[in-house]
Amino acid sequence: MRPRQARQQVLHAREFESFVAGAAGRLLHAATLLTAEPPDANPCARRLLTDALARTYADWDRLRGEDPYDRARQELAARFARSAWRAHRGRGGVLGALGPQERLVVVLRLGEGVAEEQVAALLGLPAERVRAICARSVAELVRS
Repeated sequence: MRPRQARQQVLHAREFESFVAGAAGRLLHAATLLTAEPPDANPCARRLLTDALARTYADWDRLRGEDPYDRARQELAARFARSAWRAHRGRGGVLGALGPQERLVVVLRLGEGVAEEQVAALLGLPAERVRAICARSVAELVRS
């Protein structure tokens, strides 16, 4: 490896470390809500976050102007969505009464403030469906 490439790699690693230091807590909170695990016992959420951060690091050089937090959050949501329907049944936690899709919509819309259209695009659903899922989920949480 050339010295310039080595310096660039070290710089990218430091930038990523700084990003993780600032964003990991919030991303872990989102992952914990998604997996419906208690905050003090959340191995699935930690694994989900680790996988999302690993993918974000792999794409770090290609982000160029893209917000790394948005990218990590999208990766977290996508990984949860791919595995949620079979593996992430509610185990308790604040959103444990909701199903995986409902948790994903609520966390992205209300917890992370992602626009309805972006959530719809990420999940491959119409925006109206996302709106309905969010409203129904909030009503369910208010009842419980």
